[in-house]
Amino acid sequence: MFDGDKRILEKMQPKLKRVLIADPQPASARMFSELMRDIAHSHVWIAGNTERALKIAETCDPQIIVVELGDDRVDGLGFTRKVRRSTWSCRKAPIITITGAATAGMILSARDAGVHEFLRKPYSMKDLLRRLEAVTLRDRDWVEGVGYIGPDRRRFNSGDYAGPLKRRTDGTETPYQQKINQALKIIRAAVAAADTDPHQAMRAMLAQATTLQAVATDFKLTLAASEFYRHLTKAVNAGALLTREDAERWAKPMLGFLPKDADADRDSDAEAA
Repeated sequence: MFDGDKRILEKMQPKLKRVLIADPQPASARMFSELMRDIAHSHVWIAGNTERALKIAETCDPQIIVVELGDDRVDGLGFTRKVRRSTWSCRKAPIITITGAATAGMILSARDAGVHEFLRKPYSMKDLLRRLEAVTLRDRDWVEGVGYIGPDRRRFNSGDYAGPLKRRTDGTETPYQQKINQALKIIRAAVAAADTDPHQAMRAMLAQATTLQAVATDFKLTLAASEFYRHLTKAVNAGALLTREDAERWAKPMLGFLPKDADADRDSDAEAA
C-alpha cells in the first residue's frame, strides 16, 4: 500500500513514534490508531475527553497530536490553546484536527487556535499521508506571541485562503523584512500585555528578540535586540516580575524600527502571524 511513498515514509517514521489521539468516538479513534501503527509502528495513546488528553500531553510527550472537532466531550480548540500555552515538551508538537462537519468558520477557528493541519472526514490514505508529510517534513515558522501561539498561519492548509490580503505590505516586503516586522509587532503587543499576562509576554519577547538577533540586517537593530534580550534574561534569572514600565523602556529602541504605517495594518500579534 505504501510502496510508492517508501522514501517519504522512512523520513517521516522517526517523527511519528508517539501519537496522541483525542477522540471520544472509539471506532474512529481505533481506526486512526491502526493506520498510524501501519504507517510508522507508532505507540498510540487514545483519550476520550479533554482532561485525559491534557494529562497524556503533559506526561507522555507525544510527537504528533490528532484532535477530533465537533464533539462536546473533547474541546479540541480549547485543548490546542492549552497545549500551546503550556510549558510541556510537546507544546510545539504538530496538531492535526479532524471533523466530518467542516465549515469555513471551523477551519479558521482551528487555524487560529494553533493547529498545523485540518483533515476532513471521510479522508483517504493519500489525504492522511499528505498531512503527515506536511507536519513532519515541511518546516513552518513558529509564532510565539501573546494572542496567538502556534505555526505561521500563512501556510495553513485550509485552503486555500483566497480572501483579501491581511496587511497592506503583503507582497511588497522581502521575507527577511516580513520576519523583522512581525517580530517587532509581536514585541509591541507583548509589551502591552506585560501586566496582564507577564509569563507569556516574557516568553514572546524572548522568542522575538532571538529572532531579531538572527535576521536583522541593520546593525543598530541587532544591537538593540541584543540589549533587549540581555534585560529580559537578567530579569528571568533574578526571578523578577515583568512590568509594563520595564518592558516599554527596554523595547523602545527596537520599536523605532517599525514601519511608519504599521499602525494602519492589522498588526496585533494574533493577526501578524
